[in-house]
Amino acid sequence: MLSTHVIGHTALVGIGATALMDIWLLLLSRLGVPTTSFAMVGRWVGHFPRGQFAHTVISKAAPVPFELSLGWLTHYLIGIVYAALLVAVQGAAWLEHPTFLPALAVGVVTVVAPWFVMQPAMGSGFLASKTPTPLKNCLRNLANHGVFGAGMYLAAAALAWATA
Repeated sequence: MLSTHVIGHTALVGIGATALMDIWLLLLSRLGVPTTSFAMVGRWVGHFPRGQFAHTVISKAAPVPFELSLGWLTHYLIGIVYAALLVAVQGAAWLEHPTFLPALAVGVVTVVAPWFVMQPAMGSGFLASKTPTPLKNCLRNLANHGVFGAGMYLAAAALAWATA
């Protein structure tokens, strides 16, 4: 059984890593690089209760109430789930003595979700194949998830240091 300490630290690692990824995305946006619209993520998730999981073009789907907030909430919950995946694979001891490579590897592996689930379901195709620049978009996704993985390590290291 997991302790509240492990659950809390795992959640904080996911939140910290997601926040670092958001800083990265903000930097990219300021440099003119297109980034994820969390309103569209919220719109996608907001259609789930209606039984609609795939869209031809998500931006043309009917808006849902509070879609931006729902998108951000979804984004952070996914970050926590990915951190839980890392802790499940590495064991709770990883939180006390985090290492970089497992965090980076899990971060990079999580790119399969946008490539093979989210993008196709939102109308961009597998591996962003229906976008004008699929390779560039896939490489950007990979970099973003690499930053997320680095963020999991940094958040865990900061927590381990703070609680030592």
